[in-house]
Amino acid sequence: MNWAVIFEPSTLALYGQGVVNTLWLLVTSLAGGAVVALLMALALTGPWGWLSRLVGAYTFVIRGTPLLIQVYLIYYGLAQYEWIQQRWDEVWPWTYFKEPFFCAWLAFTLNTAAYTAEMLAGAIRETDNGEIESAQAFGMSRVQVLAHVVLPSALRRTLPAYSNEVVMMLHSTSLASAVPAITDITAAARSIYADFYLPFEAYIAAACLYLVATFCLIGLFRLAERHFLAHLAPRKA
Repeated sequence: MNWAVIFEPSTLALYGQGVVNTLWLLVTSLAGGAVVALLMALALTGPWGWLSRLVGAYTFVIRGTPLLIQVYLIYYGLAQYEWIQQRWDEVWPWTYFKEPFFCAWLAFTLNTAAYTAEMLAGAIRETDNGEIESAQAFGMSRVQVLAHVVLPSALRRTLPAYSNEVVMMLHSTSLASAVPAITDITAAARSIYADFYLPFEAYIAAACLYLVATFCLIGLFRLAERHFLAHLAPRKA
């Protein structure tokens, strides 16, 4: 056991870089995934059957295949197509696919969007008819009912399930280490292991960092649930 290596300035700096990259990948993929998920949830619950089936097929494929395979297909697989290689250096958006971080971000964004869309669509379907009828009685249009009643209610009720998705995405960011040139927490631990042959110390330190981040995320969602779901809390006698 040689824990002194873990607390050396260079090692801590490497872990610090890994934490920054991990959190940045998590936040940006969740933000992008949330936008895509909202659009897909509206498609899943909308009146257009063909669009609902198309989006449903997408979420089925994404949720039915491993995230690591999706990362590999985007980072390694797309480069095998000649028509993409011909546009690799000049044509937008293919120029971004040369960036390892973008490839990882895209894989995580598409993955979390599929899971979030299904959760949000389920919450939209479970919206109480009384809320909708009351809004219609006030003269609200269909778009107004959706924007001011259905979506706010669905988003609040999705919070507990979405907190689990965020935590799972935090843990899934460790798969970004499979993409070269990305130094996340897991990649930092692997680098320390390779340099000092200390697998136990390196990965225990990485696990502690993930654990701290997980508890922080859970705490933030608990505060959000207390604020947005206060009306569902049992009343004190």
